[in-house]
Amino acid sequence: MESRCLIAKRVAQEFKDGDLVNLGIGIPTLAANYIPKNISVTLHSENGFVGLGPVGALVDRDLTNAGGQPASISPGGATFDSAMSFAIIRGGHVTATVLGALEVDQEGNLANWMVPGKLVPGMGGAMDLVVGAKRVIVAMEHAGKDGAPKIVKKCTLPLTAKQEVDLIITELGVFEVIETGLILTEIAPQVDLQTIKQCTGAEFAVSPTLKVMQV
Repeated sequence: MESRCLIAKRVAQEFKDGDLVNLGIGIPTLAANYIPKNISVTLHSENGFVGLGPVGALVDRDLTNAGGQPASISPGGATFDSAMSFAIIRGGHVTATVLGALEVDQEGNLANWMVPGKLVPGMGGAMDLVVGAKRVIVAMEHAGKDGAPKIVKKCTLPLTAKQEVDLIITELGVFEVIETGLILTEIAPQVDLQTIKQCTGAEFAVSPTLKVMQV
């Protein structure tokens, strides 16, 4: 399975019936395609609607997600202005937010908005989301395009938030962020522990109940 799809599929397993979930740009958006059929999850888009439909569904060219891509809206969805959207986020009504990252460190700090060498308009709603959501899930590939680890001892890029990340899901495994640091709880199929250690720039413990990711 292609790594981005593997990550998105594992992310979707974190959702529970009745959750209101915000999906960020990139890999997180793909998680909409893998939500189990037996649960009802409402997807929130920070630019002003709830009821975001799956990627690749029949789209409305006049409706876009937070990344500016044409999107679909599910029956029962609703649109509103940014003031209402951020009232939902800041009011603590979002069960979980799923975001990509440039760096996450072993303290649960997140850097995901300042791309080195590129002009960016700002961090968008990321700061509000990671502070306002009840749970913060980072969904990303384990290393950058240059091969450098994205899970590090200490973030070097400008932070989006401090100590707000709860879970990290990559194509190699799943890490929980606890008070004492990172703990590896799941390992991807056909991946060994030594590979994860070599590809990770942070210290982490291994759960005594370490299991294989079911995707």
